[in-house]
This record gives sequence, structure tokens and C-alpha cells, in this order.
Amino acid sequence: MIDKLVVVAIGGNSLIADPDKPATENQWEAVRETCRHIAAMTRAGWQVVITHGNGPQVGFIMNRAEIATRVSGVHGVPLDLAVADTQGSIGYMLQQALTNSLRHVGMNHTVATIITQIRVDADDPAFANPAKPIGGYLTEAQALAGRLEGWRVKKEAGRGWRRVVASPKPMVINEINAIQALVNAGYIVIVCGGGGVPVVRNEVGNLRGVDAVIDKDRASSLLAQTLRADLLLISTGVEKAYLNFHSPQQQPLDELTLAQARRYLAEGHFPPGSMYPKIEAAIDFVHNGGPRAIITDPANITRALNHETGTRIVPGGSG
Repeated sequence: MIDKLVVVAIGGNSLIADPDKPATENQWEAVRETCRHIAAMTRAGWQVVITHGNGPQVGFIMNRAEIATRVSGVHGVPLDLAVADTQGSIGYMLQQALTNSLRHVGMNHTVATIITQIRVDADDPAFANPAKPIGGYLTEAQALAGRLEGWRVKKEAGRGWRRVVASPKPMVINEINAIQALVNAGYIVIVCGGGGVPVVRNEVGNLRGVDAVIDKDRASSLLAQTLRADLLLISTGVEKAYLNFHSPQQQPLDELTLAQARRYLAEGHFPPGSMYPKIEAAIDFVHNGGPRAIITDPANITRALNHETGTRIVPGGSG
């Protein structure tokens, strides 16, 4: 019997603490620090399921592939394979670091990573308006060449061109039965890495990867709902969410009802691509029956669980 089940969504800061120092050894340092806090949760009695982001890592893979293609004609890497690659590599890092951290607090758990496919709707409106940047910046000539290969590209003022892809809504976690079985057996699982590999069913019902990415927080909310988790914990780069962030009127948010969270989201307090998807995922989880969601940074996970910091989203109001 699982007493307390938590889905911990690890953000990019937990994997690359300093964007100016993305080298592998720095990533290991950040992962080990994050896993020490997750081990403390496990020791406190939580059954942990882990998800993670992969934006920078997928970008590195795409950059390397683009350079290799330009320099030596080596074939490119499809986006679905790049996402799967990062599920394996980041999963390995988390498995090792968390196993070591658990041992240091006197616990012996098996940690396992599942390469996770997420089914999306082939008719999702996001496919008609791709807006999620991937890979590095391109010159105009590179952007034109990419267009000839079928890429969608957009120009960012003063920075160059970027390839953009769709970010469809996650619908079904394909490996959910395996995930549930491992959770029920007491394993710590790492799943839905990078939001999962987006797949659709073709005209004969076979799964096929698509040129898209899924938001990690949306996938984590879907996972937490499906597993009937007691908590969705979103680990990010700040201790808590704020109104009027980085302004003289900045105001920390300790606890929000569904109604308050929805109102602040609609008022534009949370930037797209930053806090917005995290608040949105928390709202979705609580609206669909989750008891609460917490947003905080890795160092404050234990304090947030004790209601000492972090931002809590709970049922209430007209939500």
C-alpha cells in the first residue's frame, strides 16, 4: 500500500544550474545536489515518481547533428530520437545519483528509467502553428536551407533564426501500465523525460514519432492525475512564484486557491515559457482531483513540504 505518492517534476535548473557552465561535469554536480533532496523526501515516507526537462540537452544534440551534417554530410537526428536519447542519458544520471543519495541516508531502493511515449492528437491545433524553438541559432542561409528540408523557422529580433516545432497537448501515456506496476512494486521510476516522446497513430493504427515536443509540466500533471498522486511537486529555479516578478511591486505567493491561481494566470502575472506552464500544470492537477501542488526550488523541497516556503496550489474558491 502506497501511503503518499508524489510526482516530482525536475526543471532544467536541476540539471544545469548555471547556463554559462553546461559541461557534463557541471550537470553531474547539479543532478547530485537535486537527488540529495529527493532522497530526503523518500526517507520521509514519500513514494517518488520523477519526471524531468531536457530542453538544453536536446538543443545540444540538434546543434551537434546540424554541425556534423554541414561539415561531413553525416545524417541528421530526428527530433523524436533526440528526445529518446535524452530520456536515456538524463535517466542514467538521475538513477545513479539518486541510488547513491539513498544509500547515504540508509535506504536501498531500485531506481529505473522508462523510455516513455506520449500519444498526442494528430489534429492538435499546435501542429498548424509551431512555436517552440529547438536547436541553436541559424543564419539566414541556414534557415533557408532548413526550410527547403521542411523545417519551420522564425526570426528572433537581434539574435537570428530558430527552428520551431509544435508543442501539442499530451493525451495518453503509452507505458502507463508498466509505470503503475513498478510504482505498486515499490520502485522509484523516472518517466516522461522531456515531456515524453510525442507519438501519433497512423492510418493503420501503428505508433509513429512526430516532429514536436511536449511541455514537461503538462506531461507531469497528466502523469500525476493518472497515478492519482497525492502531490505534484514542480522543482524550478525559484523558491516560490511571485506576482509582478522582478519589479518593485514583487509579491511572493505562499498559497493559492484554484480560483486565485486562475485569475492571476489570466491577468498575465506568469511569463510564458517560464512560470506560466508550471502554474497551468498545477491548476490542471488540482482541478482534476489532486489534493495539492507545490512549486519551489530543489534546495527548499523539504521546507516546502512542511509549509515553510514554496507556492502551494490547493482546491478552493470558484475553481
